[in-house]
Amino acid sequence: MKLNNNLFYWALIAGLLGFILYQKGIILADFEKVDAKTAYTFLSDNNTTLLDVRTAQELKTDGMIAGAVHIPLHKLEKDIGDLSAYHDRKIVVYCATGNRSITASRILSKHGFTVYNLNGGIQAWKKQKLPLR
Repeated sequence: MKLNNNLFYWALIAGLLGFILYQKGIILADFEKVDAKTAYTFLSDNNTTLLDVRTAQELKTDGMIAGAVHIPLHKLEKDIGDLSAYHDRKIVVYCATGNRSITASRILSKHGFTVYNLNGGIQAWKKQKLPLR
C-alpha cells in the first residue's frame, strides 16, 4: 500500500510541475519568447506588430508601447478577426509581466500567426527604458 501512495504523490508532483511549465510557456509552446531589446529591434523591420493584451485600466496606469494594437486577453478569441490584417507579420504579444501574454500567444499560434512573447511584459520594456506612448 505504501508503494501506491508514493506513486500517487510522485504522479501528483509531476502533473503539477507539467502544468506550471505549460503555463509559463516553457513546454508545448508554438511561439518564441524574446526580451525587450529584441522585440524593439523587430520593430525596425516594418514587418512586426505589437499586441497589448492588458486591461484598459492598465493602459491608463502603466502606459502603452507606441504603435501597439490593444485587444484585452479576455476578448482575444472573440476578436481574433481584428488581427487578420497582421496575419503575415510577426506579432509580439505583451501584458504587464509576461504571464497573460503566454495565453494570448497560444491563442494566436492556434490561429496560424507567427508569435513572439515579450518576456517580462511591459515591465521589462520599461526597465530597458524603451519608448512608450
